[in-house]
Amino acid sequence: MQEKTIRSLPGIPMLLALLVAVAGCAVAFLDGAGDGDRVQALVAALAGAIAVFCLFGLYMVEPNQAAVLSLFGKYVGTVKHDGLRWNNPFYSKRKVSLRVRNFESGKLKVNELDGSPIEIAAVIVWQVVDSAEAVYNVDEYESFVHIQSESALRGMATSYPYDQHEEGQLALRSHALEISHHLKAELGERLADAGVAVLDARISHLAYAPEIAHAMLQRQQANAVIAARTRIVAGAVGMVEMALAELEKSGTVKLDEERRAHMVSNLLVVLCSDRGTQPVVNAGTLY
Repeated sequence: MQEKTIRSLPGIPMLLALLVAVAGCAVAFLDGAGDGDRVQALVAALAGAIAVFCLFGLYMVEPNQAAVLSLFGKYVGTVKHDGLRWNNPFYSKRKVSLRVRNFESGKLKVNELDGSPIEIAAVIVWQVVDSAEAVYNVDEYESFVHIQSESALRGMATSYPYDQHEEGQLALRSHALEISHHLKAELGERLADAGVAVLDARISHLAYAPEIAHAMLQRQQANAVIAARTRIVAGAVGMVEMALAELEKSGTVKLDEERRAHMVSNLLVVLCSDRGTQPVVNAGTLY
């Protein structure tokens, strides 16, 4: 069901006109009753009752709000003009907010792609863009938005690992922007039939579950140490190669294979050690 706009009348002129009509009917009724004219009194009473009934056609529409009108269960149209409006008193009216709204989901405990339990939460920013679909396609669209958001968040969390294990692999912790785009797109598909547009969706909380948090922290620290050591060793090898090349180029010393190996070993120890090294003076020879 698609939203369609229906024409409404300004409420203030209609209110004044109906009040004048009610007052006129009251005067006519009193005149007819005083003169004994039953027909005039009856017509005035009937007209006054109709005028009073028409007052129920008045309703208020706030800024960024829509009034969904239906007649005996059939959708008639939507009014978005703000202020006091008037339509057929037989129309039933349901107000729908068109304002931008947001909420934060509760912390959900799910298993990520590798099977580790994690806690995750997200902030969802949404807005009703089709009032007819929001009212008639789903029951309680606000509850529908909350439930579908949690469902999409759970599904997304199980599709990615917490940490990146391979080059180019998307991970929850290291690729927040890409994950947010995925969550927003999936939510948009789920809520499209409810007349709701998702404006933004971002992860607000991400952590390992308490029962494995300590073990995962140790693993992260170990990975960081390995990565740092790998970089140090690579840099040290490059520096040793450069030193040997410069010595051979300048001809300062002539090194045989055994002395070259001994020099490489000493340089690597100095460059790769995580603490200061103490020089040892060799008073003899290598042989």
